[in-house]
Amino acid sequence: MDDELEVTVDGISYKVSELSQEAQEQVANLQFVDAQMAQLTSQLAVYQTARNAYQAALQQLVPRATQ
Repeated sequence: MDDELEVTVDGISYKVSELSQEAQEQVANLQFVDAQMAQLTSQLAVYQTARNAYQAALQQLVPRATQ
């Protein structure tokens, strides 16, 4: 079983271990940024959920318009 990390660039897959040190550093940079973006996406979902809850609570507290 080959669990070696691969990266795809322009449709071509490369084994990371076979790349130059500089290329491996760029792969690490991409992994870091991808992880940070995933974390921010998760945080944004939490904030959006909280915002929706605060908005729903506010809607319950303001006077109802009568028509």
